[in-house]
Amino acid sequence: MTSYVIKRILALIPVLAVVAVATFLLIHMMPGDPAAVILGPEATVEEIEELREALGLNAPLPVQFFSWLGDVFTGDLGTSIFTGDAVTVMLFNALGPTIALAIFAEILALLIAVPAGIIAARRRGTALDQGMMGGALLGISVPSFLLGLLLMLVFAVWLKVLPVAGYAPLSDGLGQHLRYLILPAVALGTMQAALIARMTRSSMLDVFAQNYMKTAKAKGLTERLQVLKHALRNASLPILTTVGQSFGTLIAGAAVVETVFNIPGIGQLIVNSVERRDFVVIQGVVLMIAVAYVLINLIVDLLYSVLDPRVRFD
Repeated sequence: MTSYVIKRILALIPVLAVVAVATFLLIHMMPGDPAAVILGPEATVEEIEELREALGLNAPLPVQFFSWLGDVFTGDLGTSIFTGDAVTVMLFNALGPTIALAIFAEILALLIAVPAGIIAARRRGTALDQGMMGGALLGISVPSFLLGLLLMLVFAVWLKVLPVAGYAPLSDGLGQHLRYLILPAVALGTMQAALIARMTRSSMLDVFAQNYMKTAKAKGLTERLQVLKHALRNASLPILTTVGQSFGTLIAGAAVVETVFNIPGIGQLIVNSVERRDFVVIQGVVLMIAVAYVLINLIVDLLYSVLDPRVRFD
């Protein structure tokens, strides 16, 4: 197990190298000049060039890249061109709201999706099954920003039971924290719930067709015991894979929802940085998201051996 973890961590290095190079090149191909954005439309060409020189933007791209990469290896993701703040500090401040939103959205998705997938599998071919899978298809099809606006209109504007937008940290109290998160969490987690529900149904149907499930039924076990003790655990590996991938997607795809609900998380940080052409911040955020993806996949792989003793890592 230990050797497997070490190999996976070492495999992270070339992945991050490719991400770093691709991100750096794509960002510097974007139209727009950070110096011009900082100084505003009334700045002269001389002032813009002077600021570019001060920020190091006139240096050749290879020089800029290796200078930034050298700092990354020391744990320094650089300094924001626009605000002058350390990127690591900006990431740390924005990470809390995004993680809280992603966890809450994932919990809501699991609470809805797993029971729905099990029920649909047990009632295969019935109107209930078709209705649930139709709802899942609708959940996949509706964009999160549109669902967020609809939820905001109904629950915040019309019914006035939840805040329109904003964010309350956990230090303000759990109730207040959740009140601000529930609408964006539903908007963000609906698509994930739909994917998990479909995967749960498919996995459960495969397990129900196995001989040991027929034996369990012949022995007179109740339907609840058949599902919870035998079927769900054996169907859990594909579900766990979907959950791991969806959690990474929630972190990376929170930009739109955070912008709609004005949540100061990673997504909003990316949007603001793109608008400002703050290259250093964008590079740091993308690199952090890549690390999160790889680590989540590693955790999911390790959980396989917990759920299924037959899985072993060399």
